[in-house]
Amino acid sequence: MAVLHDTNTRPDADAYSNPNKEVSESPEEDFDKPSEVEKRIRRKVDLRLCTIAGLLCSLNLLDSGIISSAAVTSMPQDLGLTGDRFSVSIFIFTVSSIIFQLPSTILVRIVGPRPFFATATVCFGLITFCTAFIRTWRQMIALRVLLGIAMSGIYPGLTYLISTWYTRSEQQLRFAFLQCGQVLVLATGSIVNFGLNRLDGHTKFRGWQWMFMVQGAITIFFGILTYFWIVDFPEQSLNSLFFLTPEEASQAVLRIQRDRKDAEAPEPLRFRSILVHFLDPKIYAFCALFFSMNIVSTALSYFLPTILQSGMGFSTDKAILLSAPPYYYSVIPVLFSSLVGDRYRLRGPIIIFNSLCLIVGFSMLGFPSQVTVRYVGTYLATGAYISNWAALNAYQANNITGQWKRATVAAAVAACNGLGCIAGSYIVRSTEAPSYITAIWVSIGSHILIILIVSTCTIIFWRANEKQKRFGKIIEGVVGFRYTY
Repeated sequence: MAVLHDTNTRPDADAYSNPNKEVSESPEEDFDKPSEVEKRIRRKVDLRLCTIAGLLCSLNLLDSGIISSAAVTSMPQDLGLTGDRFSVSIFIFTVSSIIFQLPSTILVRIVGPRPFFATATVCFGLITFCTAFIRTWRQMIALRVLLGIAMSGIYPGLTYLISTWYTRSEQQLRFAFLQCGQVLVLATGSIVNFGLNRLDGHTKFRGWQWMFMVQGAITIFFGILTYFWIVDFPEQSLNSLFFLTPEEASQAVLRIQRDRKDAEAPEPLRFRSILVHFLDPKIYAFCALFFSMNIVSTALSYFLPTILQSGMGFSTDKAILLSAPPYYYSVIPVLFSSLVGDRYRLRGPIIIFNSLCLIVGFSMLGFPSQVTVRYVGTYLATGAYISNWAALNAYQANNITGQWKRATVAAAVAACNGLGCIAGSYIVRSTEAPSYITAIWVSIGSHILIILIVSTCTIIFWRANEKQKRFGKIIEGVVGFRYTY
């Protein structure tokens, strides 16, 4: 038995998938040719984790769907959301979420995924439900603060949990599954919001109130289901209900250990265990990437119905309905780009291609006067930023090791997601209708920045990998580990 470093056949692929695996005499145990046990584990994890994670992130994202749909109903007048108050309600939600993201992500590791995600989901479902009964914009602001706290750990916590279960060559497709669930629910939510808004005037509740009540009740239901369905971390997988056998649980840990040696329970939490990771320059590059992407994500997810109504002249009902198809379309590019990314172990080129597509999409949305061309631009832009969400998550998860580092980076990039949300909530200015030129140029500029950062990281990662191959340089504290780009 020998430790595998460089070989004469497929050195980069072997180092990528299992840099520290001991060479086995049995082909069945080769990590690039997974055994039936490993295939069965992946199927079970896909079924149990990706499904509920997609639902929880979808319910998290539905908040933006409700707010954006309600913004073109009577809600602004009913609550007095005049001037910048609507943008402030988005801003204050994001601020409270950012503040609590790192502690919440650490809490996932301490208390476990089942109690954490179930409690958090039920709480933000209750807050969403209660939003239907507010009467003033001040009450809206107060509930948005609470909502930000309740939701703060959902996205980074699930990103962290998924990254612990899959090898680096499997991660982008799983993040794509997560994203597909999100966008399909968000798109369907727009159609549901259209139907609920039709109840306006036929009951004592306004259309926007029905949106909050119905979707809040759905969230509470799935929060309760989460406790029984979601799985624990790999080394604690036997605590999950009706999940893995002891043999499968052992193999689940082994395959992650062979890939990057961070499947075991982390060292006891110390303040230094978190702060030390902020000395790594990569974390700031990843944060800048997510910040730049989420400027666009917020501008589209929160303001697309407004752009369709005020910028393209569609009625309220049509604006709500037409905001759904771009999200259904986005499933195609996100799955295709993720399959290519995992198959050929590419991250940077995929991110750059998606960024170029987004630049073209926003150029079509902002500069022509023809409505059809502008609407097609929303498809390109939406598909590109959603595809990049999966690619960027795989990019950061592939290039770090260690449990506390994963938790720290997941929370940090989620916080910068939130900062991008703050910026994105202010770039769509009603006074600039129909072209919204500030939003167009900021979105284009942010993705030029993404291309520059990824190109720089690619050069740095390539040089580090060359040193590892030639001189045995240790990367990320793991012998044989190589960066993915």
